[in-house]
Amino acid sequence: MLQTIFPGLAEANRGVPAWDDSEKPWSILGNSANSLINQIIEETGDDEGVFIHPTAEIGEFVKIEGPCYIGPGAEVRHSAYLRKGSWICEDAVVGHSTEVKNSVFLPRSKAPHFNYVGESIVGNDANLGAGVKLSNVRNDRGEVIVTLEGGSRVSSGLRKMGALVGDGSQLGCNVVTNPGTIIPPFSMIPPNETVTGLFGA
Repeated sequence: MLQTIFPGLAEANRGVPAWDDSEKPWSILGNSANSLINQIIEETGDDEGVFIHPTAEIGEFVKIEGPCYIGPGAEVRHSAYLRKGSWICEDAVVGHSTEVKNSVFLPRSKAPHFNYVGESIVGNDANLGAGVKLSNVRNDRGEVIVTLEGGSRVSSGLRKMGALVGDGSQLGCNVVTNPGTIIPPFSMIPPNETVTGLFGA
């Protein structure tokens, strides 16, 4: 499933986290002791560490909580908020007033304006339009269920999980994804939509 949603990972050779379970890509997210945070701690050598590559650009009034990884050529714009467990890969953009929590931005992904990205993976070259929110908690606080191809539904094992946004996908302004949403690569979602489950299924 990992390579199906994020085919560009095959070409990424640096600064990308490693997945323990490619059939459940969301397994890298989750609790405070999850594998994503552990990988950042290993990279920084510090359990509160923040790694910022020398070629990354950090705007004014940005707040960064460790552990956090910001890769080469990444851009974090004015007033962004990177919360614990954020992994921003090469040439990715975290935009003005965007909040990222415990999420992966794969190379060249963009959340450039007023976005919320919680417990999510944003694919290579994917773009979130202004105001897009990747919601990560159900209203009833229950475990997040994931819908797979063919319609089968599986438990994620997580109480907090946002969206898997496939490579090259384009989400229009003010799109909201419900927890556990999967968006296949190169999807186009019009503005103001609410997306649940497997998009396009």
